[in-house]
Amino acid sequence: MNDTTQKIESHRKLRLGMVGGGVTAFIGGVHRIASRIDDRFTLVAGALDNDAERGKAFAVAIGIDPDRAYDDFESMIAAEAKREDKVDVISIVTPNFLHFPVAKAALEAGFHVICEKPMTTSLEDAKTLAEVVKRTGKQLFLTHTYTGYPMVRQAREMVASGEIGELRRVQVEYAQDWLAAPDEDPEAATANWRNDPKKAGQGGAIGDIGTHAYNLAAFVAGEEPKEILAELTALVPGRKVDDDAAVLMRYANGAKGTLWASQVVAGNGNNLSLRIYGATGGLEWWQENPEELWYTPLGEPRRLLRRNGVGATPSATAGSRIPVAHPEGYLEAFANLYKDAANALETGGKAELVPGADDGVAGLAFVTACLKSSAEGGVWIAL
Repeated sequence: MNDTTQKIESHRKLRLGMVGGGVTAFIGGVHRIASRIDDRFTLVAGALDNDAERGKAFAVAIGIDPDRAYDDFESMIAAEAKREDKVDVISIVTPNFLHFPVAKAALEAGFHVICEKPMTTSLEDAKTLAEVVKRTGKQLFLTHTYTGYPMVRQAREMVASGEIGELRRVQVEYAQDWLAAPDEDPEAATANWRNDPKKAGQGGAIGDIGTHAYNLAAFVAGEEPKEILAELTALVPGRKVDDDAAVLMRYANGAKGTLWASQVVAGNGNNLSLRIYGATGGLEWWQENPEELWYTPLGEPRRLLRRNGVGATPSATAGSRIPVAHPEGYLEAFANLYKDAANALETGGKAELVPGADDGVAGLAFVTACLKSSAEGGVWIAL
């Protein structure tokens, strides 16, 4: 053995159950791939579709035993709770309106939860769920994907260590065009639930991608704004929820921020970006080019920092699997959340870099404040 030999650690694979994420669901496949990348989970149970027969057939097709392919989440939770080899964690990848009842039932039955965001469709439900987490002693991990990127984690460390000085300005944007067509357009059929307030919640773009942008900014900055002013708009005629959101933010130390989230701007795929500036420097990151982080100390040239390259911080290194210039991306970032969750459950500790129930409450508090501010004509609302 030489100094370059890595220690090989032994882990028990955690047994994973999944609710939602059937054959037509993009995000279900993402979760399944992410859970396998580091070989920490094995998918053994599922209630994958609101069409029970289709869901069971798909579960069997992807390797789940027929007797653990369930009609619905209620029967899955009840049956798994009685098994000696029951699942350890239940992953929730359903439309938003099901997050709360599934997570609550799973936690109260003794299961840990990995949940898609937003955590719930209302602030009241989010607070209730956070209390359930505390009462049961189980963990809830919220998959705000972008916190899993190594260079986002590096930016967080650099801000916390004072490398840009006291916070002055936060600019976060999330622009897409996939909901630009009218809701009745056949191309938009699979996304229609996102424009239904009964299924998505009262917030449209602000709840779907605005919560991602808000969480990213808070994760890197290390703090949330104290108050916001929002204008939410449905730019597609007849739409019942917002598809474009503009938000001003004020921080406790006097710093300012702007958040823009839109799903109707042509030419934008998944254009999430964060620029954060302090008294002595600035950082810039783009999700569509996630391997790079630009760092500019005040009065000096811009510096390009690359994932797992020179100057990598500990959390960025821990979140990387391959050498610099061999690109990692979305699936690997997602896998970091699953890996960190597995580490936390194995050790009984906390996954400090994975959002949890408190972050879920913060996200819904933000959405609620934006809805109130916009409805009242654009007034400042305290968070």
